[in-house]
Amino acid sequence: MLSAALWPVAAFLLGSIPFGHLAARLHGINIREVGSGNIGGANVWRVLGWRWGLSVLAADALKGLLPTAGVMWWLAHSQAAPAIAPAWHAPLAMLTGAAAVLSHTFTPWLSFRGGKGVATGLGVMLALYHVWALVPLAAFAIILSLFRMVSLGSIIAALTLAALSVAVPGLRPLWPFGLLSALLVLYTHRSNLARLVAGTEPRIGKRRGPS
Repeated sequence: MLSAALWPVAAFLLGSIPFGHLAARLHGINIREVGSGNIGGANVWRVLGWRWGLSVLAADALKGLLPTAGVMWWLAHSQAAPAIAPAWHAPLAMLTGAAAVLSHTFTPWLSFRGGKGVATGLGVMLALYHVWALVPLAAFAIILSLFRMVSLGSIIAALTLAALSVAVPGLRPLWPFGLLSALLVLYTHRSNLARLVAGTEPRIGKRRGPS
């Protein structure tokens, strides 16, 4: 059980690494003082260009994917894993993924002001949901193509994941992660929601002010 507990701890530490902040610092920029003030890949893209933005997006996604996929592999192959009842496998994997997402969103190294959790949550989703992850991704792509709003696409994708976790019988053990993801995305996008209601949320390809 001690070795099992190390996975969420490791995920928390990995998730707390603010790659966007570090990338901007390499250029002498405080990412929290420019653009939207967010440390995620979208703001890095806006400030440093698409190469750095995509690199940060990938790094943030790996923060969720690697520990979650790692603990699932460990549960399936480690000699210590049989001591953990199968009923605890999904909760442990979800706890590990949630630790990575929450530490990215509320990183202790930046006064608990991190990213919005979407990219790291994407990594966890890929590990937990496998092929079913294509459904929220498709929802994101459709909304983005129709409205050109990353924030709206992220919100719809998170809500789709929560609905999927309840509607698909084989995914129902994952409903706590689906629900947490939706609530967290709604919380971190609360200013975007206000702008969506007001009709002032910026679209891709248009100049935007600070958020």
